[in-house]
Parts: sequence; structure tokens; C-alpha cells
Amino acid sequence: MTVFLRDVRVRYPAPFKGARLLPAGVLAMGMMASPALAAELNLYTHREPGLIKPLLERFTAETGIAVNVVFAGAGLAERIQSEGANSPADMLLSVDVATLTQAVRLGIAQPLTSPKLEAAVPPQFRAKDGAWLGVSARARVIYAAKDRVKDESLTYEDLANPRFRGKICTRSGQHSYNIGLIGAAIAHLGEEKAADWLKGLRANLAKKPSGGDRDVAKDIAAGLCDLGLGNTYYVGLMNNDANQKLWADAIRVIMPRFRDGGTHVNISGLILTKSAKNKAEALRFAEWLVGPEAQRIYAAQNFEYPLVAGVPVEPFIASFGALVPDNVPLETIAGYGKKASELVDKVGFDLGPL
Repeated sequence: MTVFLRDVRVRYPAPFKGARLLPAGVLAMGMMASPALAAELNLYTHREPGLIKPLLERFTAETGIAVNVVFAGAGLAERIQSEGANSPADMLLSVDVATLTQAVRLGIAQPLTSPKLEAAVPPQFRAKDGAWLGVSARARVIYAAKDRVKDESLTYEDLANPRFRGKICTRSGQHSYNIGLIGAAIAHLGEEKAADWLKGLRANLAKKPSGGDRDVAKDIAAGLCDLGLGNTYYVGLMNNDANQKLWADAIRVIMPRFRDGGTHVNISGLILTKSAKNKAEALRFAEWLVGPEAQRIYAAQNFEYPLVAGVPVEPFIASFGALVPDNVPLETIAGYGKKASELVDKVGFDLGPL
């Protein structure tokens, strides 16, 4: 394990031995020492270590570039900003487009572009100016109780229908996953109608928003609610976990759409920092992540949707039905993030059911 002052960085590849939470909120994974490699990359990430470990190990094995990782649940873009030109971070790998665009607004990014990246990633999943790049996707879907919900299809607008009064669970409206969905609702409905929709959704809540997407499935399994919002990949992760499979077995995934659009899709993605000292290695990492090998790992082990054409969706995730991504660009949706957050507070969404 290589330690840099307050930071704990994990160098890949190395055998995984465990994890502990440091007081500063940085997750340190105990690693056995590995031989020094000539090239390296410093990565800050919000992604769960267990999800990216297979990718980083494979990247180092193929390229010889060691990856030093700092993990935190939030606040890494602000940290890079405070570190300024002395920041050791070469790249930020985050969990949604809102976090990436916030990092850009903080002035810590430089363009991440190449012909290979532009050829691999569809335009709606990368910034026009190269400020951020999507590397995998997930859909925000409806978890429905198998034994209590008979609907085969629902729209996002249907979630505000009074017939679902007291039936819906979700995590906080201020969480970036839901901010993205609310931003998409603003794009489709306009701010006023989106506020009415959010009020209706609040009225249909079974309990105060809390926990994460897995907790939504857990609450449905316990009979606390019949419907919930969650990301697709969590269902695959729960299905593969003996302690959580009961939750996955209790739900059926409905692929909702907006009435005039498709299913809301968000991304995990990258920015290249202005302070990057290892720019060539960072570009190689980005290009590798959108290559067929990494995209297969994202699909097979993380249960995410590949962004690159020709890479198959993992069979369990494919069983949810065909994904028709929404037609509003992510860059547009991210632009509504502030308004979405304001709407959550305006309608008192996180206070729970009316």
C-alpha cells in the first residue's frame, strides 16, 4: 500500500485483503506490496471499490500501467479543486453525469478527446466539448412487487397516479440518481408540470425517502411498498448475493418510459483533471475503458449496459426487456440539475408522504 500524506492510494494490481473507513471518509483497501511499475495513473473515484477492482487489475495486466486509487463516497471534485495545481489526481471516475458536470463547473477538467473515444462512445453519452466521457450506463427503472403489481408496463408519469397512493418507495430525492430523473422530467414536461408530477409522486410515497436502491427492493420484499425506483445494475448485484437474493426475487423490473420519450439512462464516466501529470496514461485508460474487453467486464461483472456497439448486455439484465434510451441528451438533463434539486425542496419530497 502506498500512502501519500492524508491520502491512501490503492495500487493495482494487488491481492484484495479487505477495507476500512478512514476518518476523512477515504476508503483504504489493504493491499499487499507489488513490484513498482514504470508508468502509473492516479485515479479518484466515487465508484464502489469492489465494482472497479476487476477493471483496474485487467487494465494494469494488459498495459503495465499501475493505478493508484483514492475512493470516497462524495466530495472528490471539491477536493481536487482545493488541491489545485498540486492535486495528484489525473482522473475522476464518478457515478453519474451530475457529478461530472459539477466537476466541470468547478473548473478542474480539461478536454478528454481522441478519435478512438469519439468513434466508440455515442454523442449523447459524452460532452460536446470533451469535458466528460461516459464509460458505462444504467437505466432508472421501476421495481415492482411480483405478487402484488399486475401492471406489465408503466410510464414515469404513471408514478404520480393516485391509484398508487401509499405504494411507492425510493431513496432521497436529492440523491444524484433521482436528481437525474427529475431533470429528465423537467426536460419532457416543463418545470411547472414536473413540479406537479413530483408532488403526485410524493403523495404516493409509502414512507419517507431513505436508504439506497437495494433498500427499496428490501422494503418491497417486506411488504412496505409495492413499487420503487432503482437502477438496473443493483438487481443483478442483489441476484448474485446470497444475502440479498431474496430482495431481487421479490421484484419484477418494469422498463418505464416518458410518454414522449424513452427510459432515463445515466452513466458512470470520467473527467481528465487540469492537474493531470500522467496525461498519456490517462488517455490510454479512457480508451481502454471504452474498448471491448472493459465493456464486457462492465456488462458481465457490474451488470451495466455497455456503451460500445457490439458488446452484448448481460443475459439477466437483458431479461428485463429491450432498453430504449431517452431521446434527451444527458448534457441537457444535467443542465436541469439545479432546478431539479430546487423542486425536491419546493414540494417537500424528502419529508415523506403527505
